Amino acid sequence: MTQKKIPMRMCTGCREMKPKKELIRVVKTVDGEIKLDTTGKLNGRGAYICKSPECLKKARKANALSRAFETAVKDEVYITLESELDNIEQ
Repeated sequence: MTQKKIPMRMCTGCREMKPKKELIRVVKTVDGEIKLDTTGKLNGRGAYICKSPECLKKARKANALSRAFETAVKDEVYITLESELDNIEQ
């Protein structure tokens, strides 16, 4: 019997390959809104990040989300993502 393939994705903060279920998807919707996608099924361009606030800080410092979405990501978006990430952890 063959083993099922585990999908791997790269965290934009720490740049480590991890199983998709261990990461949170950040999505840029068709409307241009950037938000966390806890279901992993929203339409739009996705980027993955670890569930730790440190990885979000690293991604912010390196402008990783701006490169992934090919658009400028404002500071307000990062603040919103941090608060949403805190809510998920609790």
